[in-house]
Amino acid sequence: MEFKERDFTNQFDQPMILIKIRENLRFILIAILAVILLWGTIFQIGTEEVGVITRLGKYTRTVDPGLNLKMPFIETVYKVPVERQQKLEFGFRSMGAVDNQSEYSKDGLGDESLMLTGDLNLADVEWVVQYRINDAYNYLFKVRNPESTLRNISEAATRQIVGDRTVNEVLTIGRTEITVKLHELIQEICNEYNIGIKIEQVVLQDVNPPDPVKAAFNAVNEAQQEKETLINQAKSEYNKVIPKASGEAKATIQKAEGYAIERVNNAQGESARFNDLYNQYIKAPEVTKKRIYLENMTTILSKLGNVIVTDQNGANVLPLLQMQLNKDNTKKD
Repeated sequence: MEFKERDFTNQFDQPMILIKIRENLRFILIAILAVILLWGTIFQIGTEEVGVITRLGKYTRTVDPGLNLKMPFIETVYKVPVERQQKLEFGFRSMGAVDNQSEYSKDGLGDESLMLTGDLNLADVEWVVQYRINDAYNYLFKVRNPESTLRNISEAATRQIVGDRTVNEVLTIGRTEITVKLHELIQEICNEYNIGIKIEQVVLQDVNPPDPVKAAFNAVNEAQQEKETLINQAKSEYNKVIPKASGEAKATIQKAEGYAIERVNNAQGESARFNDLYNQYIKAPEVTKKRIYLENMTTILSKLGNVIVTDQNGANVLPLLQMQLNKDNTKKD
């Protein structure tokens, strides 16, 4: 009797277990589907990015950083780092940092950096282009593989600008101008192609002559630097001597002008004095003549020293000389 009851119980419990398993499986499938839908609906955009959303391959909108929603399985999100500064290296590649020192490699990049200058010489030019993405839509949809396109544009522009200059300009004095022109030309071409890229900076990392002729170019550069040094020294000496000579010349001219003014003033004073004297002479000739005579005699006699005056009829001046001698001896005693 007990055996039959146990069989009846097992036959009754088995359908209930299957029903529960089916319900649990349905709940699990619904939960998995909900997670998948939620995962496909909610997405996050980083602080340096924007999200470009397409629906069945067609652009619909651009979303800002943060949590956003989209239609699962229908809409696709492309994250574009518009705030991040990126760079392209030409003629070398960064290999990372070892002991806080950056390492670079030039293996297999000689054709990229070797360029022909305007005077038919060769130069090994290494440069860096730093850029940002300023239009995510154009960057994604206007040009296929925009980074490769920018690399080709940069290389073509550099070869054009370097090809318009001599090797000495490329190696020495023309590097700043080349950098400015290169920046402008790359940006202009990018704008024409609507790549959606803004060029931040172009840096000539290193410019050298090819290895077989590097020693000769270094000698030329040293000679050029020595020439500039000598020119600067000559200009320094020129600036020392010329201003001094110019100052002395001006001082001499000023002295001459002062002397001329003095002579003219003296002459004008003498002329005025003579005119005044003449006017007085016209008014009283005898008195003026006598006054002039007395003034002149006073001046002349004061310069003669001892004077001997004799009578017109005197025959001998010895007594007067003896008297003068006696007078001198008395003074000495």
